[in-house]
Amino acid sequence: MAVVTPDLDSATAERLLATAVANIRRDYPVHWMHLIDSPDDLKTQRELHPVFAGSYDWHSCVHQTWLIVRLLRVLPGLTGADAARAALDELVTPDGARTEADFFASPEGAFWERPYGWAWLLTLDAELRAWPEGERWSTALAPLTDVLRSRWLDWLKGARLPIRVGTHTNSAFAIGLALDAARSTGDTELAEACVDAAERFYGADQGYGGFEPSAADFLSPALVEADLLRRVRAPEAFAEWLAAFIPDLDGPRWAALRVPVEVDDPADPYGSHLSGLALSRAWCWRGIAEALPDGHRHADLARDAAAAHREAGLRYVFGYGYAAEHWLGTFAAYLDLGALRA
Repeated sequence: MAVVTPDLDSATAERLLATAVANIRRDYPVHWMHLIDSPDDLKTQRELHPVFAGSYDWHSCVHQTWLIVRLLRVLPGLTGADAARAALDELVTPDGARTEADFFASPEGAFWERPYGWAWLLTLDAELRAWPEGERWSTALAPLTDVLRSRWLDWLKGARLPIRVGTHTNSAFAIGLALDAARSTGDTELAEACVDAAERFYGADQGYGGFEPSAADFLSPALVEADLLRRVRAPEAFAEWLAAFIPDLDGPRWAALRVPVEVDDPADPYGSHLSGLALSRAWCWRGIAEALPDGHRHADLARDAAAAHREAGLRYVFGYGYAAEHWLGTFAAYLDLGALRA
């Protein structure tokens, strides 16, 4: 979603900001996952990724940095804002971004963190560029942004099939993020590539037959696909597509999408994924409701599902350890503050 809402109170926003600042500066524990050819390649995450080494893994550090920027941009008077700016100045540097860019220009960089981390980097860049105060950080990041933008275009133009999972490699969610970023920055080439891929991958989908959720899902494959298509089609055309994609959306079969999933252990890494699933489903349902034509028979269903999932997901954002807190705040803020618009 790209619309600021009044749902995020200042106390929660300040807690999200403090947690994100601590996360991006925290080097351990780290999920270190690189292809190496010799012991000489065994380097710390901070050596390889001086800008985005914290917050457990690279993509989480990128979107926790986005969270900091988003909060500073729309809620500039928060307690902790000065410390947050200092953390950005410390970590988002030209030298660090050039080191990151060199990695992503390497052979491993053609696929590492694709597409989830790349999409969040494009979102971070677009947020910075839409905010006058963000210019110094967007300028510093430019070498990395340029490499990943080029990688993104190469990947989308060459990809024949989408990835339909509920985790990081899902292509619909990433394309939606990148499309919003491209439109925000006026990057027509990138936007057109995203729209072309959305139609090529999903435009003819009918009769969705997936079983959701899986135990590790933090995205709904069905709902993020719909959330992407509502970005590229006019309301009537989107409603027609949705009716073909899930013809019986209000039937018993799809209570699995309408009703929040019980989270057995929100402190477990995969349990926290199900916590995030509630939040991402909430913004998907909200986006679907807003995209449907006025008076559409599924609009109230979508709004009710969005509200139920929001209530279910927000209870898990804090208090369940680093496995949850290194990333869930981003999803909470994306739901309640959106992205890219002031």
